[in-house]
Amino acid sequence: MVKKEIEKEKESRIAGKITKLKNWFLKSSWKMKVLILLVILGIGFLVNTMIGKSQDGKVTYQTSKVEKGTLITSVSATGSVTTSNIQEVTTQATGVVKKMYVEDGQEVVKGQTIAEIELDLVGEQRNASAYASYLNAVKGVNSANNSVRSARASLDVVYDQIKGHDNDETLSMKETRTKAEVSYDNAYDGLKTAQASLVSAQFSYNQTSPIIKAPSSGTINLSVAQGLQLSAGSSSDASNKRVATITSEGTPIITVGISEIDIANVKTNQKVNITFDSLSDMTFTGKVVAIDKLGTTTSDVVTYTALVQMDSASPKILSNMVANVNILTEVKTDVLMIPSGAINTSSDGVSVQTMKDGEVIWVQVEVGISNDTHTEIVSGINEGDEVVTSTTAQSASSESSDSTTSPFSGIGRTQSSGTVIRSSGGGVPMGPGL
Repeated sequence: MVKKEIEKEKESRIAGKITKLKNWFLKSSWKMKVLILLVILGIGFLVNTMIGKSQDGKVTYQTSKVEKGTLITSVSATGSVTTSNIQEVTTQATGVVKKMYVEDGQEVVKGQTIAEIELDLVGEQRNASAYASYLNAVKGVNSANNSVRSARASLDVVYDQIKGHDNDETLSMKETRTKAEVSYDNAYDGLKTAQASLVSAQFSYNQTSPIIKAPSSGTINLSVAQGLQLSAGSSSDASNKRVATITSEGTPIITVGISEIDIANVKTNQKVNITFDSLSDMTFTGKVVAIDKLGTTTSDVVTYTALVQMDSASPKILSNMVANVNILTEVKTDVLMIPSGAINTSSDGVSVQTMKDGEVIWVQVEVGISNDTHTEIVSGINEGDEVVTSTTAQSASSESSDSTTSPFSGIGRTQSSGTVIRSSGGGVPMGPGL
């Protein structure tokens, strides 16, 4: 109780003094009031100037420890899925799809009937023309076979006539034998040509046939349905129309363009991380399987084509999808590394600023590989040393704000004040598939 009464008495005395001072100020002349305000402002300016001078030129440093870890260099590129083990099923037949023998997503085998088409007039003309060409090709093969048989028989007769004259063959015998052998060779070549023509005619006939069959085994995805009209052009201008696609087992191939700056670092069998814009939640792996060393030039820019084969397939990956690839050109484990922002390159070599016992010292270093964030240190500093990654200079004109800058670059991000700020270290994480 006594203590509370003493505190109340003190508060009362202070309030009384403030009231007396207020009354005195109000009763003073205007000149006295102006003088008092000037004195107060002068004292405030003097105090602010003294504080600013005490902080002017103050420099703080952001540092990072030299640590061991895994350093990965890579080349990024964009491309598209060239093949996803998908084969088209096409036809030159025209008319109405009369019947479907398979369903979408069904497994089919090579030669299995997929659909039947009721041909229109143009379709029938194409089919009849193709069948006539097929029959002519069959006739040509038969004729070529007969020519081969005849030439073979003539050659056998000649061989029989000159039998026993291996060592004393006359010029006349040699001429007769040579002509017979040439005739046989020509007849044999004619047979091969006729057989190739037959295969071509057979393919053309199949393309115009009303019966469509699977060219390979796999999972079928239909592009037509029963009752659909397949448009017709002229009978002489046939075009292929897609009926379905068949996906077989295998891994997709991605085609990417590599710049002339990066191509020297890209080699076959290098591992690749792959993402797709349409499959943002999935990451795939693969490897470089081929590199086109010739390159192509577009608007004075040279690019080199590389083929990347994926390690695994997915039904979600379709042909012509845009792919982003990251080719791992080099991977080093258990190496000393520091943030790349701490590196200073000049005519005198490569150096960094180190901090020891609060003192900043320039040190010459030898560097190895680097990526966008970290650089390998071969020699010059040791694990656990602290290197300066940026500095913070404070001036009186900046009031209370600090601006962080790299010692070797432009202005950086705003940083809270402090004597030394240590960034968290650690190795670069390994990429997927390593």
